Amino acid sequence: MQIGINVPNFGPGTDPGTLRSWAQTVEGLGFDLLMVSDHVAVTPDVAEQYPAPFYEPFTTLAWLAGITSRVRLGTTVLIVPYRHPLLIARMAANLNQLSGGRLVLGVASGWARQEFEALGVPFQQRGKLTDDHLRAVRSAWDDDEDYRSGRIPIWVGGNSDAGLRRAVRLGEAWHPLRSTLPWLREAADRMKTVADEQGRPVPALTPRIALRLTESPITDPGRLAGEGTIDQVIDDLRQLRLLGADTVVLDPFNGDPRETCHPKAAWRALATVAACWDQEHPHSPPEHR
Repeated sequence: MQIGINVPNFGPGTDPGTLRSWAQTVEGLGFDLLMVSDHVAVTPDVAEQYPAPFYEPFTTLAWLAGITSRVRLGTTVLIVPYRHPLLIARMAANLNQLSGGRLVLGVASGWARQEFEALGVPFQQRGKLTDDHLRAVRSAWDDDEDYRSGRIPIWVGGNSDAGLRRAVRLGEAWHPLRSTLPWLREAADRMKTVADEQGRPVPALTPRIALRLTESPITDPGRLAGEGTIDQVIDDLRQLRLLGADTVVLDPFNGDPRETCHPKAAWRALATVAACWDQEHPHSPPEHR
């Protein structure tokens, strides 16, 4: 099981120097994947959770590709209806080639109604647009003489049944975000059922979970996976590996934009996880953990 990190590419504390340090920290600690988020227009509904400045994901990952050498790079998640599908196909293919085949394209249909309005994209049609765009992207990649996309895995996000079904139809993996372990267990079973109903292969499970370390155990039954003491977090990772997760993405951003001004707290938490996880896998290179 591989482990990735969601890096904040937004907020008052984020700038090129901070993004560089994030990338060097993630790769230096031996994690397998570095992912960033996507917004185009920081409308009020977006700014409430992800305030400016917001660094566009393809631009940011292209720059980080030149700073890093091993870690894979991805989006968690690209809002598919915001861009023309041929633009997505072109940017993703170029980034994958320029980075040496390191791109993971996480995608979703989006939620910020005001941002859709600002971009002139019909909010109510976002699900259909996402499906149509993803099919067009894959069709463009079939032209290997032009796009030279290589093998870019598409991770379909979204915790809803619609997102799960889209992952089975159009993705290599399902990428649910920030949930409890019991919910993930039930959802993994549901994914297998949907795949059987559609007569399609079961996508890989690649959840993004929280990362919030506490001194005392969290006993609330609604505890998110990745929250609690380091022992709880490591056990969550064990349970997800037993569940068959291919990759788990840790998300150290817990909702307060001021966190972006103090990234060292998140880096310490990541270092703790890396050290404890490595104790269980001392002879495994990063790509085989």
